[in-house]
Amino acid sequence: MIKPGKTRAADYSRLTAYGDTMGDGKVQLSFTLPVKNDDRGAEAAKTLAKKMGVAEPAVAYRGALDDDFTLYVVYGSVLHSVDYSSITVREVESQAMDMEAIDDYIRHYIKRKVVVVGASIGEDAHTVGIDAIMNMKGFAGHYGLERYQMIEAHNLGSQVPIPEFIEKLREFKADVALVSQTVTQRDIHVKTLSLLGELIEAEGLRDKLVLICGGARVTHELAKELGYDAGFGPGKYAEDVASFFVEELYSRLR
Repeated sequence: MIKPGKTRAADYSRLTAYGDTMGDGKVQLSFTLPVKNDDRGAEAAKTLAKKMGVAEPAVAYRGALDDDFTLYVVYGSVLHSVDYSSITVREVESQAMDMEAIDDYIRHYIKRKVVVVGASIGEDAHTVGIDAIMNMKGFAGHYGLERYQMIEAHNLGSQVPIPEFIEKLREFKADVALVSQTVTQRDIHVKTLSLLGELIEAEGLRDKLVLICGGARVTHELAKELGYDAGFGPGKYAEDVASFFVEELYSRLR
């Protein structure tokens, strides 16, 4: 069925952006150039967009960030398409339960409280990610792990040195380690997460933990490549994370 505004059904073997009509390839992108906010800078923005594969680009907005930096919003049509039917994504294999169901699952199958230790590690000073998962108030109406009756949650906050984090895993006899990385410049999140995984392995703790990471540029595929059990990116909440780790813990008990 073709929805209102569409002229035809999507061709998933040659999928491209949708703007006004199916297959028109319309896109809008924004970027900053280290130039003055003038006509020459706008032409540079359009030229760059053309080199990105955008046809007939137009500068829909430009605004000076300071004397020598300008933000551009460019509108146009992409020339490229993708074969949607050939795309596969590595995803977390668990069915999300709500808070009450997770508590009941722990009571029935694990039969004791699950100990979770979480932090933003290394130099990362951001707590919004780990707080959304751990804190009692949670985020966007989704309660954090501190509110769960059958979870003992320890939120260590931000800028926690990796050796200190590992020591806390030992001290609390953690079942689950949650690490959040918001800072991603120069792939520092990959380096930090890799180092943590290596040190946990060296300390002989890896087999005793469900190791989970999360952040703005974290995917499940990246997490698995780094040796973690799962990775959660934007749009995931405490119940998504908890549903995974309680099922993983139970699978290790059987």
